[in-house]
Amino acid sequence: MENLTFVYCSCKVIWTLLITILGYSSSLPVGDDSICAAEELAKYSIIFTGKWSQTAFPKQYPLYRPPAQWSSLLGVTHSSDYSMWKKNEYASNGVRDFAEKGEAWVLMKEIEEAGEKIQSVHGIFSAPAIPSGTGQTSTELEVHSRHPLVSFVVRIVPSPDWFVGIDSLNLCAGDHWMEEVSVDLFPYDAGTDSGFTFSSPNFATIPQDTVTEITCSSPSHPANSFYYPKLKILPPIAQVTMVKLKKNQLGLPLSHFNLQAKSNEIIDSISETPLDCEVSQWSSWGLCRGSCGKTGTKIRTRFVLLHPANDGTPCPDLDEETGCEPDNCI
Repeated sequence: MENLTFVYCSCKVIWTLLITILGYSSSLPVGDDSICAAEELAKYSIIFTGKWSQTAFPKQYPLYRPPAQWSSLLGVTHSSDYSMWKKNEYASNGVRDFAEKGEAWVLMKEIEEAGEKIQSVHGIFSAPAIPSGTGQTSTELEVHSRHPLVSFVVRIVPSPDWFVGIDSLNLCAGDHWMEEVSVDLFPYDAGTDSGFTFSSPNFATIPQDTVTEITCSSPSHPANSFYYPKLKILPPIAQVTMVKLKKNQLGLPLSHFNLQAKSNEIIDSISETPLDCEVSQWSSWGLCRGSCGKTGTKIRTRFVLLHPANDGTPCPDLDEETGCEPDNCI
């Protein structure tokens, strides 16, 4: 009888341990190789800096209707169970609406539903829009030891469906939170609109394509607003910096943290992208004019498609003349 009691007690202890372990593991992010052992909560200031200047990106730079600018920033802190967007995967309906029109309602509903369903979301954060291509916007965010990842999107305005952002950046480094992180940002295509230029009309991509990074050579088409074939890599179009707040800094304005100001002049001086002149094909030759018995002349013309900028290759001659035998001589 004593042996049976011992076996029963042993089984009960093992079962209790098993339940405890399973319960703990179910609260951890699935698929995350490194478990965050830092303090439970941490707050960060997030500063988004637009670097979309006419000097760095001279091709088809939008000057009006509307001018170059950035939408509001929409982000989320989460576990690895949730994904706002991923390169080479299909954008959700919410990301599509945000990238194409700057509408956040569907994307926020998707985030809320993911948080309720699998407890993968800790919080949503947002920052105001920037009314020009260069400038800064900021806000604060809170991460949790079980939700240490940060994702966000900012729409490029105007554009067909282009955006910048971060996908699942981990702010936890083992047993501590990172003090400061800066990331250069490059443009992405949401894969839902087929326009090549900033001001392209709405032309849905059917079937939908995956999210892809826009580079200086891809899409490989001269009409592409980011097509700079002489560059090896595009200059960063934006940057994001996240700074961990100390407890005595919470609620203080961001100017208190002595962040480096980035004026338009400083940004423009960093990156000057040369833009070569682009001209059309030659027209057909005009009529040959001249006196009878003498060599006449005929002319063909072309026009400027893209004016040079930042010491790019200047435009060639737009007229060309050659000798000919007059058809209707005088």
